[in-house]
Order: sequence, then C-alpha cells, then structure tokens
Amino acid sequence: MIGPAFVLAVLVGVLVTALYVFVRGSVGARLPILVVAAFLGAWAGDSLGARLGVDLVRLGDFHLAAAFVGAVVGIGIVTILAALGPERKRT
Repeated sequence: MIGPAFVLAVLVGVLVTALYVFVRGSVGARLPILVVAAFLGAWAGDSLGARLGVDLVRLGDFHLAAAFVGAVVGIGIVTILAALGPERKRT
C-alpha cells in the first residue's frame, strides 16, 4: 500500500519542478530527470525533517517545509551536474 508521504512527495516534487521551469523557461530534455530528482529530494527532505524534528510547516505527518527544501536541493544538484557536463553541439 502506498503511504501518504510518497504521494505528497510526488506532488511537492512536481510543484517545485513546475516553479523551476516557470522561472527558468525551457529545460529541454532534462525535465524527467528534474522531476525524479525533485521527488527524491522531497521524500528525503520529509524523512530528514522527521528525523531532525523540524516542524516549520507540517501537513499531518508530512514535513512540508523540509520536503520543499529537499526538492529544491535535488533540482540544484541536477542543474549543477548539467552545467559541469559537456555541451552538445546543436545541428
């Protein structure tokens, strides 16, 4: 059975990715990678927030603020790795 943390992490990940694409513009073919990174970051952020006892904003047992920060960190890691990688030549 799927727990509520999984579903809420997916929603937070998609929301943060949508905000990132809205601010940045086009992200190209990295969009699926960004969504997965944001989801995993939100899920890890919720777990870390529960472990550390960070209760800034909670939705039931879900630590929303920590999940949001985790999703942003996940997107930041993907963005930094993409900037460090080689550029593709466009034809």
